Amino acid sequence: MTISVGEQLPSGKLWMKTEDGIQEIDTDEFFADKKVVVFALPGAFTPTCSAKHLPGYIEHAQAFFDKGVDAIICLSVNDAFVMDAWGKDQKVDDKILMMADGNADFSKALGLSMDVSARGMGIRSQRYSMLVENGVVKLLNVEEPGAFEVSGAEAMLRAL
Repeated sequence: MTISVGEQLPSGKLWMKTEDGIQEIDTDEFFADKKVVVFALPGAFTPTCSAKHLPGYIEHAQAFFDKGVDAIICLSVNDAFVMDAWGKDQKVDDKILMMADGNADFSKALGLSMDVSARGMGIRSQRYSMLVENGVVKLLNVEEPGAFEVSGAEAMLRAL
Protein backbone atom coordinates (compact mmCIF):
# COMPACT_ATOMS: atom_id res chain seq x y z
CA MET A 1 0.00 0.00 0.00
CA THR A 2 1.33 3.44 -0.95
CA ILE A 3 2.02 5.93 1.81
CA SER A 4 -0.51 8.76 1.98
CA VAL A 5 -0.53 12.40 2.97
CA GLY A 6 -0.77 12.64 6.75
CA GLU A 7 1.11 9.41 7.42
CA GLN A 8 4.42 9.03 9.22
CA LEU A 9 7.36 7.89 7.10
CA PRO A 10 8.40 4.31 7.79
CA SER A 11 11.59 3.78 9.74
CA GLY A 12 14.46 2.87 7.49
CA LYS A 13 18.02 3.35 6.40
CA LEU A 14 19.40 5.31 3.47
CA TRP A 15 23.02 5.73 2.44
CA MET A 16 25.08 8.73 1.41
CA LYS A 17 28.74 9.18 0.49
CA THR A 18 30.42 11.97 2.42
CA GLU A 19 34.01 13.09 2.92
CA ASP A 20 34.19 10.50 5.72
CA GLY A 21 33.01 7.63 3.52
CA ILE A 22 29.63 5.94 3.21
CA GLN A 23 27.27 7.09 5.95
CA GLU A 24 24.14 5.27 7.07
CA ILE A 25 21.22 7.68 7.43
CA ASP A 26 18.50 6.73 9.91
CA THR A 27 15.28 8.12 8.47
CA ASP A 28 13.65 8.66 11.87
CA GLU A 29 16.58 10.81 13.00
CA PHE A 30 17.08 12.61 9.69
CA PHE A 31 13.47 13.72 9.17
CA ALA A 32 12.84 14.70 12.82
CA ASP A 33 12.19 18.42 13.29
CA LYS A 34 12.86 19.22 9.63
CA LYS A 35 10.95 20.30 6.55
CA VAL A 36 12.36 18.16 3.72
CA VAL A 37 11.59 17.85 0.03
CA VAL A 38 12.27 14.37 -1.32
CA PHE A 39 12.22 13.59 -5.01
CA ALA A 40 12.79 10.04 -6.14
CA LEU A 41 13.51 8.66 -9.54
CA PRO A 42 14.16 5.35 -11.26
CA GLY A 43 17.90 5.68 -11.70
CA ALA A 44 20.99 7.84 -11.69
CA PHE A 45 22.35 8.81 -15.11
CA THR A 46 19.09 7.87 -16.84
CA PRO A 47 17.74 10.23 -19.54
CA THR A 48 14.75 12.00 -17.92
CA CYS A 49 16.36 11.93 -14.49
CA SER A 50 19.56 13.56 -15.75
CA ALA A 51 18.04 15.97 -18.26
CA LYS A 52 14.99 17.19 -16.33
CA HIS A 53 14.30 15.88 -12.85
CA LEU A 54 17.56 16.52 -10.97
CA PRO A 55 18.48 19.71 -12.90
CA GLY A 56 15.16 21.32 -11.97
CA TYR A 57 15.80 20.83 -8.27
CA ILE A 58 19.36 22.13 -8.60
CA GLU A 59 18.12 25.23 -10.43
CA HIS A 60 15.36 25.96 -7.92
CA ALA A 61 17.08 24.84 -4.70
CA GLN A 62 17.33 28.36 -3.28
CA ALA A 63 13.61 28.94 -3.85
CA PHE A 64 12.89 25.87 -1.70
CA PHE A 65 15.23 27.08 1.03
CA ASP A 66 13.57 30.52 0.86
CA LYS A 67 10.24 28.77 1.56
CA GLY A 68 11.62 27.20 4.74
CA VAL A 69 12.76 23.84 3.38
CA ASP A 70 15.71 22.55 5.43
CA ALA A 71 16.95 19.91 2.98
CA ILE A 72 16.32 18.50 -0.50
CA ILE A 73 16.94 14.80 -1.05
CA CYS A 74 17.39 13.08 -4.38
CA LEU A 75 16.60 9.40 -3.77
CA SER A 76 17.23 6.50 -6.10
CA VAL A 77 17.69 2.74 -5.98
CA ASN A 78 21.38 2.95 -6.73
CA ASP A 79 24.36 2.62 -4.41
CA ALA A 80 25.87 5.59 -2.58
CA PHE A 81 28.95 5.63 -4.86
CA VAL A 82 26.78 5.98 -7.96
CA MET A 83 24.62 8.67 -6.35
CA ASP A 84 27.76 10.60 -5.35
CA ALA A 85 29.26 10.32 -8.86
CA TRP A 86 25.98 11.44 -10.42
CA GLY A 87 25.78 14.39 -8.03
CA LYS A 88 29.30 15.46 -8.98
CA ASP A 89 28.50 15.02 -12.68
CA GLN A 90 25.37 17.18 -12.30
CA LYS A 91 27.17 19.72 -10.05
CA VAL A 92 24.69 19.51 -7.16
CA ASP A 93 27.31 20.94 -4.76
CA ASP A 94 25.68 21.27 -1.34
CA LYS A 95 22.20 22.03 -2.72
CA ILE A 96 20.90 18.46 -2.92
CA LEU A 97 21.61 15.45 -0.71
CA MET A 98 22.17 12.46 -2.97
CA MET A 99 20.82 9.49 -1.01
CA ALA A 100 20.86 5.85 -2.00
CA ASP A 101 18.23 3.22 -1.34
CA GLY A 102 20.42 0.47 -2.77
CA ASN A 103 18.18 -2.49 -1.91
CA ALA A 104 14.93 -0.55 -2.48
CA ASP A 105 13.96 -1.27 1.14
CA PHE A 106 12.76 2.27 1.85
CA SER A 107 11.00 2.56 -1.52
CA LYS A 108 9.21 -0.73 -0.85
CA ALA A 109 8.22 0.42 2.66
CA LEU A 110 6.72 3.57 1.12
CA GLY A 111 4.81 1.45 -1.38
CA LEU A 112 6.57 3.38 -4.14
CA SER A 113 8.78 0.73 -5.72
CA MET A 114 8.32 -0.78 -9.15
CA ASP A 115 9.63 -3.90 -10.83
CA VAL A 116 11.35 -3.16 -14.13
CA SER A 117 13.16 -6.49 -14.29
CA ALA A 118 11.71 -7.05 -17.77
CA ARG A 119 13.96 -4.19 -18.93
CA GLY A 120 16.99 -5.40 -16.96
CA MET A 121 16.70 -2.80 -14.20
CA GLY A 122 15.34 -4.87 -11.30
CA ILE A 123 13.39 -3.17 -8.52
CA ARG A 124 13.47 0.64 -8.72
CA SER A 125 11.73 3.61 -7.20
CA GLN A 126 8.75 5.15 -8.89
CA ARG A 127 9.19 8.77 -9.91
CA TYR A 128 7.65 11.03 -7.24
CA SER A 129 8.17 14.04 -5.03
CA MET A 130 6.99 14.64 -1.49
CA LEU A 131 7.18 17.21 1.25
CA VAL A 132 7.89 15.76 4.67
CA GLU A 133 7.57 17.78 7.87
CA ASN A 134 8.86 16.22 11.09
CA GLY A 135 8.59 12.77 9.50
CA VAL A 136 4.99 13.23 8.27
CA VAL A 137 4.09 13.34 4.57
CA LYS A 138 2.44 16.70 3.80
CA LEU A 139 2.44 16.53 -0.03
CA LEU A 140 2.88 13.56 -2.36
CA ASN A 141 3.10 13.72 -6.15
CA VAL A 142 3.45 10.32 -7.82
CA GLU A 143 3.99 10.12 -11.57
CA GLU A 144 2.18 7.75 -13.87
CA PRO A 145 4.62 5.23 -15.42
CA GLY A 146 6.78 6.96 -18.03
CA ALA A 147 5.47 10.45 -17.17
CA PHE A 148 7.22 13.55 -15.90
CA GLU A 149 4.46 16.01 -15.04
CA VAL A 150 3.84 16.29 -11.28
CA SER A 151 7.12 15.51 -9.51
CA GLY A 152 9.43 18.18 -10.90
CA ALA A 153 10.76 21.13 -8.93
CA GLU A 154 8.38 23.62 -10.52
CA ALA A 155 5.31 21.56 -9.62
CA MET A 156 6.53 21.12 -6.05
CA LEU A 157 7.25 24.84 -5.68
CA ARG A 158 3.73 25.69 -6.85
CA ALA A 159 2.32 23.34 -4.23
CA LEU A 160 4.29 24.82 -1.32
